[in-house]
Amino acid sequence: MDNTDICYLSARDVLAKFQSGALSPVDYLDALIARAEAVNPKINAYTETYFDEARDAAKRAAKVYTSGVPRPLEGLPVAVKDVQRVAGKKTTQGSFAFKDHVDQASDPMIERLQDAGVLIHARTTTPEFCLSGTCNSRLWGNTLNPFNTDFGPGGSSGGSAAALAAGMTPLATGTDIGGSIRIPASSCGLVGYKAPHGRNPDGAPANFDRYNHCGFLARNVGDVALGQNIVSGPHPRDHDSLRDRVHIPNSFGTDAGAPLRIAYSMDLGYMAVDDDVRRNTAAALYALKEAGCVVEQVDLGWDERVDEASMRWYTAMHFGRQPLWSLEKYRDQMTSYAIAAAEAAANVDPDDVARSWEYQHEMYQSFGPVLENYDVFICPTLSVGAVRADHDPLASDFTVAGRAVDGEYGWVLTHQFNMLHNCPAISLPSGRDRHGVPTGLQIIGPTFDDLTVFRAAMFYENLSRSSFLPEAGLPDVKARG
Repeated sequence: MDNTDICYLSARDVLAKFQSGALSPVDYLDALIARAEAVNPKINAYTETYFDEARDAAKRAAKVYTSGVPRPLEGLPVAVKDVQRVAGKKTTQGSFAFKDHVDQASDPMIERLQDAGVLIHARTTTPEFCLSGTCNSRLWGNTLNPFNTDFGPGGSSGGSAAALAAGMTPLATGTDIGGSIRIPASSCGLVGYKAPHGRNPDGAPANFDRYNHCGFLARNVGDVALGQNIVSGPHPRDHDSLRDRVHIPNSFGTDAGAPLRIAYSMDLGYMAVDDDVRRNTAAALYALKEAGCVVEQVDLGWDERVDEASMRWYTAMHFGRQPLWSLEKYRDQMTSYAIAAAEAAANVDPDDVARSWEYQHEMYQSFGPVLENYDVFICPTLSVGAVRADHDPLASDFTVAGRAVDGEYGWVLTHQFNMLHNCPAISLPSGRDRHGVPTGLQIIGPTFDDLTVFRAAMFYENLSRSSFLPEAGLPDVKARG
């Protein structure tokens, strides 16, 4: 097995090799570091790295495997999004406003990972204040898609996705307020999970925002489940964390092959969708039908009011307030999209949140009954594979399938399920588009029903085996699958 193959091992395989002695935590970390040094200059997925510190921790982990009792994730490197707090480390949120900010305590999710034995070897790039589905900031620059560097990796957890796709880490964290885990997962051929709000404990102010969720991106469903099983459950520092703790099994036994009842929509009733995305989604649905699933199209009755309602919420919550608080001092160093968010927040109407609640309620009046009759709902994750690396979220001339759409949210089918925040949603690879960029589909389940979503995701993954590596001139990389 060469170093590239080692870098693309699943997180579970890495831990198994640590346990058996077939692979040392030190040798594995060194392979990841070599990989990052070779490819990160091309894709810019990391803000800061802690390689020397991580090597020392890997040496300690190696001793534990030979003469101690390893913790569940002992010695596993995990890349952490540069918006989640890590004690003693800078968390910049991609903004000059926080470029020197050092946190005193880790966020609850990160704390649980550290307690389980992970090595945090790097922080991953994000757009300024996590405001965009793209991944560029004036502080850290532009992050590129390993499959085709003319395109971005999606955002806001774009650095996490690019690092995973490029073999620089086996597991990465993300946050998802409008699709920020699922968007980059889709554009980079990965799995990304938005748990029900509160399933994974979070830090303030994110935990106050019902649209917001923290979680994982990985190269397969099982690795996401691995992370979920470590971090989910109530936490004494998060009043919004759910009391019940859901354990996701490695397989679902006799239920694993049980045919699913699947409702789907190709466009949620109002979105423009690229032909390649439609084709790949249709092929996935056909495969599910051939495997014995009931697959039926449904009309949710949604329209552009969905996007209007979501933007009211985003503007009123910290998504808009944080740029506003930074505007006076840092305007000259802020991105155009952060300035636009700040100016919108300055003009928020006192009734905007209440109006967004009204339409969220209306959305669930159609979506809730659908999931009374079906196990899961499926739709594309994005209406394109990815947007260009130089995409302007404020562009007024952006088109999808020949139709002019909003440059920020006119190409994502994710924020709709942040509005329905208690519905779990997972993004999975569905193929590639004409540019060689991955496309994705989402599986959405009933409120708080993580297990049904993971059963469906594992069922689909076993059908598709959509694990492949990017081709973008990166060293030693060949397509698979």
